[in-house]
Amino acid sequence: MRTTIKVLFFISIILLSYLCIMSVLTPIRFEESKNSREKDIIKRLMDIRKAQVEFKDQKGRYTTSFDTLVIFVKNAKKKIVLKEGALTDKQLEAGLTEAAAVKIVKKGNAQEIAASGLQGFVRDTAYVNLLEAIFPTDYTAETINELGIIPFSNNQKFEIKVKNDYTNSNGIKIPLLEVSAHYKSYLFDLDEQELVNVIDLQEKLFRFPGLKIGSVEEPNNNAGNWE
Repeated sequence: MRTTIKVLFFISIILLSYLCIMSVLTPIRFEESKNSREKDIIKRLMDIRKAQVEFKDQKGRYTTSFDTLVIFVKNAKKKIVLKEGALTDKQLEAGLTEAAAVKIVKKGNAQEIAASGLQGFVRDTAYVNLLEAIFPTDYTAETINELGIIPFSNNQKFEIKVKNDYTNSNGIKIPLLEVSAHYKSYLFDLDEQELVNVIDLQEKLFRFPGLKIGSVEEPNNNAGNWE
């Protein structure tokens, strides 16, 4: 009987020691995994923001469809202004503007160009493939299809909210964008209790439980909630 009690006591000590160690290690491991995953998700959110801004600049609005956004990035062109040379202080003081200088150069009159001191002054517009312009090394025509997928999720997509008719205090309409990924989408396979804890903490602080850019409540320049 004494031997049995000793064995049970020894097992209890080992079990309690294990539980104590895990109570310390589990939150640490959870936080490490969370931080590691969020680096990739932040990068993806910033890429989405970049694509949406280009879409808005050309279309005047944001889109709620990743299919539409991906097709746009694949097929659209981006205007690039090639600049060489600059106006001197003397030219500016004489009233020569960038617009006027461009007109003179475009005429192609060598004598007028020389008289205006615009030799070597170049302002040329070119159109390049948007995908290559904004994502030169990050995506190809095939991998850009993954733009809307949340890393470390079960192929879940980021949630897009758009308010294209928001009117500011000056009566000016400003399109608003919000793109988010909930903790549950990319931390679902980690410790369940730690996930509940981190969501509960954010909700008590009235913060979004996850990562997001922008807001459809008020303009914030599409800032990320980690910035």
